[in-house]
Amino acid sequence: MSAPSPRSASVAPLSPGVAERAETAGAIARRILAGFDRHYRLFRETAQRAKTLFERADWRTMAALARERIHLYDQRVSEAVDAVLGEFPQAATDESLWPAIKLAYIGLLPEHRQPECAETFYNSVACQVLHRRYYHNEFIFWRPAVATEHLEGDAPTYRCYYPLKRGLRATLAEIATSFGLANPFENLARDLRSIVRALRRHFPRPVRARPSLQIQVLSTLFFRNKAAYIIGKVINGHREFPFAVPILQNERRELFLDALLFEADELQILFSFARAYFHVDMEVPAAYVSFLRTLMPRKPRAETYMAVGLHKQGKTLFYRDLHYHLKHSSDNFVIAPGIKGMVMLVFTLPSFPYVFKVIRDRFAPPKDLDRQTVKDKYLLVKMHDRVGRMADTLEYSLVALPLDRFDPALVEELKSEAGSSVEFEDDKIVIGHMYIERRMQPLNLYLAEANSEGDLPRVRHALLEYGNAIKELASAGIFPGDMLLKNFGVTRHERVVFYDYDEIAPMTECNFRRIPPPRSWEDEMSAEPYYSVGPHDVFPEQFAQFLVADPKARQIFLEYHADLMDPAYWQARQDQLHAGIQADVFPYPGNARLPRRA
Repeated sequence: MSAPSPRSASVAPLSPGVAERAETAGAIARRILAGFDRHYRLFRETAQRAKTLFERADWRTMAALARERIHLYDQRVSEAVDAVLGEFPQAATDESLWPAIKLAYIGLLPEHRQPECAETFYNSVACQVLHRRYYHNEFIFWRPAVATEHLEGDAPTYRCYYPLKRGLRATLAEIATSFGLANPFENLARDLRSIVRALRRHFPRPVRARPSLQIQVLSTLFFRNKAAYIIGKVINGHREFPFAVPILQNERRELFLDALLFEADELQILFSFARAYFHVDMEVPAAYVSFLRTLMPRKPRAETYMAVGLHKQGKTLFYRDLHYHLKHSSDNFVIAPGIKGMVMLVFTLPSFPYVFKVIRDRFAPPKDLDRQTVKDKYLLVKMHDRVGRMADTLEYSLVALPLDRFDPALVEELKSEAGSSVEFEDDKIVIGHMYIERRMQPLNLYLAEANSEGDLPRVRHALLEYGNAIKELASAGIFPGDMLLKNFGVTRHERVVFYDYDEIAPMTECNFRRIPPPRSWEDEMSAEPYYSVGPHDVFPEQFAQFLVADPKARQIFLEYHADLMDPAYWQARQDQLHAGIQADVFPYPGNARLPRRA
């Protein structure tokens, strides 16, 4: 008897039931990917629309577009969940089918241009369909299944220019005009002369141009607020120099190059976690992120994804980074240093540069708000232009962390102060809802440290920054509310950033008043206000009494910011906002701006 041929012995036919389940799994996988593809198509359309709005100088609609985009992901996930449950009501809720769905989904991704984002979208849909806590779920992408290294689209991610062939100014002119903006330039020759002069400050003569000298520029512009940014790097031999050039408009909607940012730290501030997300049209986001990380190698990949508008992908990467760090560290979560907040219980992992914030079950007087109001305040910050002065927050639900990594004092405080948000399962502590922010040194502790060291320049700079933060928030339409030093932090770039949002309010809802003069000696001596105080009344003349307690520090603060004590200052900001005037808050110092003389 002859042996069976390899062909006849290799594969047994699938039983009808198995074949049907495999077909259903594939259909569900295709439905989920179709939902993601719709999401990413709409995401790219917002970036393309941002370009049109920039050309029209339609800043109000640009701001609305930024707010709309934040909800885009959740809307598409909801649509995909409804589609999956509507078309496959029984199969989709059968957990035993999901390993096959995931396997079928992986099979759809090898040629996909956004596979990492598609995997995150799959996770979002799966968790909602299954109504399971995702840290128990074996059917999601805990680690990426498809590599994104060297992934490219139809068009190159960046373009290369060679100044030794065409000359520096001709090359710069080609770059500036390569993005297809409809507006004419105000005076491009003038701007290019200014760029060349600025470059010479960074490359003082004599400088040797290597044969490899090139300028690499990302193929699409980065839009935010009133600016479009050219992002790239200069490569000369073995050295690389990151740069960004903001393009602004004059009142006639003519373009001009406003600055040359030529240091990694300047780009770090431009892409800061305290700023709104960019609009960028990216066919292959992983390629953009990889390029940006060559410019800012210290910036986490998660924050880079968020900076280009893919905040859900950033959250996924951050969560992976956290658990990876927990495996490679041994310190414990502890209560964060500083004055305890009345609304948030804040803890940190000393070896990890973030803080974790949980809403307390009860708020001590004089706090008069509820849990939903706190959530609404944090959403307001997420939706608003943060102008580099409000820390971005990552919001998570059902976060499972190893219980043995929590300091006992922290566990007791979580039980007593936020018990409704905490559960214990086996060796895990499960936090029902939390916010995560970049850790900063509280401003009150920073000033105390600088004072103890007798470092007056640091004190003066911090107090200047403190007032600037308040003013820039006001220009952006945000009244911080509780402006005590403890509610501001200092970044590693020595910038002051606000991070306590439970009392913020839109500037237009505040009523800034002068304190009326006392009518009598009894009024003057009264321990209680002798004048009426409405729920939205604010009296700036009182700020000096409580913003900076130390008399010497208060004197310095008033040198810089005495105008903050005048209601007229705040009323003028309100008038601008009511008139629809969007203030210019530049994410770079004034001395970086290029001259605009002819």
